[in-house]
Amino acid sequence: MNIAVDPIRTQHACELAIIGAGPYGLATAAHARAAGAEVRVFGEPMSFWRGHMPNGMKLRSPWIATHIAHPQGRLTLDEHFREVGLDVPKLLPLEQFVDYGLWFQQRVAPDVDTRKVVRVEPRDDGFRLVLADGEAVLAQRVVVAAGLHGHEYRPAEFDGLPRPLVIHSSEHIDSECYRGKHVAVIGRGQSACESAALVHEAGAEVEIIARGSLVWNADPEQRSSLRRGIRSLLGNKLIPPSQVGPFPYSWLNELPGVIHLMPESKRDALNEISLRATAITWLRDRLKYVPVHGGQRIRGAAREGDGVALRLESGTRRFDHVILATGYRTEVDKMTMLAPPLRARIARHGGLPRLSGAFESTVPGLYFVGAAAVASFGPLVRFIAGAGFAARRVARAAARGRRMQSEPIAAFAMQGPVTLGAGRD
Repeated sequence: MNIAVDPIRTQHACELAIIGAGPYGLATAAHARAAGAEVRVFGEPMSFWRGHMPNGMKLRSPWIATHIAHPQGRLTLDEHFREVGLDVPKLLPLEQFVDYGLWFQQRVAPDVDTRKVVRVEPRDDGFRLVLADGEAVLAQRVVVAAGLHGHEYRPAEFDGLPRPLVIHSSEHIDSECYRGKHVAVIGRGQSACESAALVHEAGAEVEIIARGSLVWNADPEQRSSLRRGIRSLLGNKLIPPSQVGPFPYSWLNELPGVIHLMPESKRDALNEISLRATAITWLRDRLKYVPVHGGQRIRGAAREGDGVALRLESGTRRFDHVILATGYRTEVDKMTMLAPPLRARIARHGGLPRLSGAFESTVPGLYFVGAAAVASFGPLVRFIAGAGFAARRVARAAARGRRMQSEPIAAFAMQGPVTLGAGRD
């Protein structure tokens, strides 16, 4: 794309700006560049994985569903492990997945701009992205691949309680700081169970508090007799590649394009069934000595000395620290980098954007991939395994738009310095 640029007054421009450099942003960049689009990627590579997950964590997704999607099927975990001379582990450690993500990034997007995008504003000819240092960039199209950061769910009962007494599991990095402490972990999913295991193994007294009992994913003891019979006949043929959701929904979840054609109410029901809180069975042995209090609702929480008093249905308990493994609730209204006039134009369902088959929102040229697309495409796009499907759809849309674009994007001249605080909510 040929753009007349004034090196002093004109800001950089591009066809496609991708906000986020995690698995979805990197996969989308790789596919869009292969389709011929001029792409700029913004964000710290793998930042959520590096800064918001606990040391010692293992990925729950199966190996085959953890490759970051490449348009030629290259740059797999297997290639990375061969190149760096590591044996394939039974369970993939977080730090090795991060290393793989950075290795992938260096090969598909070595020019990642690590500056934070603080504002996305609509324009007649596309979008204006304001960066943290005050520079702005024009883009014809924008892909929001910003992930889960900023969408943490914290129950209202814990409002006002200070960190580090109460943290969300996305802030749990170092388990050693809890050695000798009494810690409550709130929740019953993978994050809750793994956080509890790591903190317990670091030398803390840990208890899990949850509204219901733990549900172990792929637990033979929790299968119906019919399902056990089918499994004994079909063996591993019953297991879909990504293993997202319970059988038989797990096979439907492999088809986000089909799910997109379903009525919203059906998609909602599928997401509720498939994304319910579960933990992988390999954590069970690590929690043998961790008490689990199911059927307990938090009625209130207050600071008590150097700790926290939790008012439960069974009575009040005091803990030194609380970890809220209460998940995420992705919502457009929490995406404050999108200017209010832009957010107001995004049609939504359950707080999430309504997306076309190309992941495009009701704002032409504005796309959402990852967790923000779950309401439109089902549970697979909440996981790494869904990145390839999203990237292919967005890349095809970008290629079509490129062919239709007869005029280059207009050069954008700065009229003065950008004031970052102006108009922010």
